[in-house]
Amino acid sequence: MPAMTLYDAIGAALVEEMRHDPRVLVFGEGVATKRHDLVQEFGALRVRNTPLAEGIIAGTAVGAAGTGLRPVIDLLFAPFLCYAMDELVNSAGKLRFMSGGQFSFPLVTLAMTGAGWGVGAQHNHNVEAWFVHSPGLKVVMPSNPADAKGLLKAAIRDDNPVLFFLDIGLLYQPGEVPAGEHIVPLGQAAVLREGNDVTLVSYGKTVHGCLAAAETLAAQGIAAEVIDLRSLKPLDEAAILASVTRTGRLVVVHEANRLCGIGAEIAALVAEKAFARLKAPIVRLGGPDAPVAASYPLEQAFVPQAAAIATAAATLCQRQAT
Repeated sequence: MPAMTLYDAIGAALVEEMRHDPRVLVFGEGVATKRHDLVQEFGALRVRNTPLAEGIIAGTAVGAAGTGLRPVIDLLFAPFLCYAMDELVNSAGKLRFMSGGQFSFPLVTLAMTGAGWGVGAQHNHNVEAWFVHSPGLKVVMPSNPADAKGLLKAAIRDDNPVLFFLDIGLLYQPGEVPAGEHIVPLGQAAVLREGNDVTLVSYGKTVHGCLAAAETLAAQGIAAEVIDLRSLKPLDEAAILASVTRTGRLVVVHEANRLCGIGAEIAALVAEKAFARLKAPIVRLGGPDAPVAASYPLEQAFVPQAAAIATAAATLCQRQAT
């Protein structure tokens, strides 16, 4: 399997899907500038730069999708999605239902998110939970290049709008990517490490923190199972419940604000459907309810790190249900 960065894996998926389906087109903020290979192969009609006008970009994509095309749009940084909320949430997410299924809206929205570049609060804000809460939208966030390629191909072929979040801190991290037709189904989590003592659930860059924590825990005789959600909606409830039913302990980790985050939904899911199997309280680790600093060290302090994850999991394993 060839090695490539997450950024290049996104490019590979775009090339393959544009070759596969002439209805796929790419436009957005700087896409033609950043991806010359796409312009050279597919031309300026299918790969276009746009003004910095997120609402117009998203609205154009909704119209294109409704007329039979399959647009992929790049809005750069996740906080800029604020300017496209009406088009993505109120139109793309609802019009298929409102039309009684007569129309589909197959569009993918790319946006970078998370710590890693020190770009400041107006460019760094993990907003994925907003869109998970919005009916009609699907949401994914890969933690490695292979999943980035496979999930993007699946998202482009889906007949529903998909929000595709790219973790800035992982964008240029290399990893092995299967060549050719590699598709990761939406809604399917990955068990990256098996264990029987505690379940660590995460997505994006904090998956790697969980894997590092699992190594630390193993040295203490604690076997941690690590689940990478990959897809936030649809959510792989079966994978989460199967693991927690076996381990009896759960730590949910994400960079986004802990308050009303994805971790809260997972904690509620487990409390409702696997409470009797829990041996200790559920623990959520997330970012604080505060804007992100531009300072790189402060930005990193914002993110749950491997040491904190290992400590939380070890503490759980020392507790017994009463």
